[in-house]
Amino acid sequence: MMWAWATVNQKLLNLTSDVEWDIQGGENLRKDGWYLLICNHLSWTDIVVIFSVFRNRIPMAKFFLKQQLLYVPFLGMACWAVDMPFMKRYSRQYLLKHPEKRGSDLDTTRKSCERFRHTPTTVVNFVEGTRFTDEKKQQTRSPYNNLLPPKTGGIAYTLGAMGDQFDAIINVTVAYPDNRHLPFRDLLSGKMKKIVVRIDTLPVDENVKGDYFNDKVFKRRFHQWLNDVWEAKDSRLDGIYGHTQPDVDIVEREKTAV
Repeated sequence: MMWAWATVNQKLLNLTSDVEWDIQGGENLRKDGWYLLICNHLSWTDIVVIFSVFRNRIPMAKFFLKQQLLYVPFLGMACWAVDMPFMKRYSRQYLLKHPEKRGSDLDTTRKSCERFRHTPTTVVNFVEGTRFTDEKKQQTRSPYNNLLPPKTGGIAYTLGAMGDQFDAIINVTVAYPDNRHLPFRDLLSGKMKKIVVRIDTLPVDENVKGDYFNDKVFKRRFHQWLNDVWEAKDSRLDGIYGHTQPDVDIVEREKTAV
């Protein structure tokens, strides 16, 4: 079902827009592998692009979802039906009152992922945690030109739950050089001109394997690794965009346009 959805999306995109696809990297990816895919996040368009580009390269992408979503009518059932992994997270306040529960949420998530040990899987993580806008860049005091600061907790949690299963980390950079201001509206209206996708394969090594929540030395090393990845991604986006900056709030304008 997900493969068909992604295929139809790409065909509609190519029929309604004269899109130039500029894709580099990812030649050694396999449909029978296990991957963690990390990506920058500019627009809702990113999800369509990821599914379109990778539908025949790797196992169909899945997103970690909060366990509470399982009980949302229709949505929870749909996510369960397509095998989305659910995670259970306790808040900091809850753990302060119930320290005996520390670590049990990760164990619960690991158990929910047991079925993926024998089924090739790709888990997607938008490391910034939200879509990039100028306003959010200022609020977070981002040191990057084109990105928000990466959030380490989510990706560390995913690696903690499934790290031993992943063959590699797929580092994806997505950009829309001619449609940077309103990519989703332009996608819907047939005005999308060019989609740039850069794919790097990173090893699952000592930089990302460890106890992020209890080992302070590993936590610092993981932070440094992710910051280095993000700095290289920002430099790549500078080259794609010609060092220009967006002058609008992308998400707000897309909401208005839609």
